[in-house]
Amino acid sequence: MRVLVVDDEKLARERIVRMVGTMDAYEVVGEASSGDDAVQKSIDLEPDIVLLDIRMPGTDGIDAGHQLAELSAPPAVIYCTAFSEHAIEAIDTNASGYLLKPVRREALYDSLGKVGRTNKLQALAISGEESPKQRMRTHISAKTRRGIELIPLSEVRFFQADHKYVTVRHEGGEVLIDDTLRDLEDEFGDRVVRIHRNALVLMDHLDGLERDTGGHYRVRMRGVEDKLDVSRRHVSGLRRLIQSL
Repeated sequence: MRVLVVDDEKLARERIVRMVGTMDAYEVVGEASSGDDAVQKSIDLEPDIVLLDIRMPGTDGIDAGHQLAELSAPPAVIYCTAFSEHAIEAIDTNASGYLLKPVRREALYDSLGKVGRTNKLQALAISGEESPKQRMRTHISAKTRRGIELIPLSEVRFFQADHKYVTVRHEGGEVLIDDTLRDLEDEFGDRVVRIHRNALVLMDHLDGLERDTGGHYRVRMRGVEDKLDVSRRHVSGLRRLIQSL
């Protein structure tokens, strides 16, 4: 895959270029030192992925990200920055990843690996669907010990409330977020289904409903071993939903 590296600091650019150069599936096709330069080189070079710094003179990475999203064939954008507070702004540009500096090779490799050649924005552009700005989030952001993690909604299995926080269970483990279940249910609509007053599950990963010897119902999900309790008031609706999938 073709990669464009953008950072106003030459040493930082060179370090990223060297790391990408050690990865067989990726090729650095260009470098840029500003947001404007990043947009122009994306037009000229048509990279699949842009590794984009945020704090740069002139047009910063967030503004550049918005401009890249408007291209006819937009690249996937992975932000590389020393500042975690920009994560929410990054999500608004439909970023595919968010890495904190100093970027570790393993984290960079993982982020690159999650980006398909045709990313979500490209698919929208090709299909002529509505702008991502009018759509729900495609990623969930969570602050962890490793910095800000962006978790694709497609990898989330369920949201479970516990006191002040909500646990997000996903393919790679779990994280805590500040969102409420009500807000998540309102935002993601028919992508999720409530099974209990404290839990929402992603419909795409529903696998079945089972009843234990005590008469309690639990829902199974593909990709995880967790089985969540289903409240009695939601059993009949969930059963009909599973049968229709």
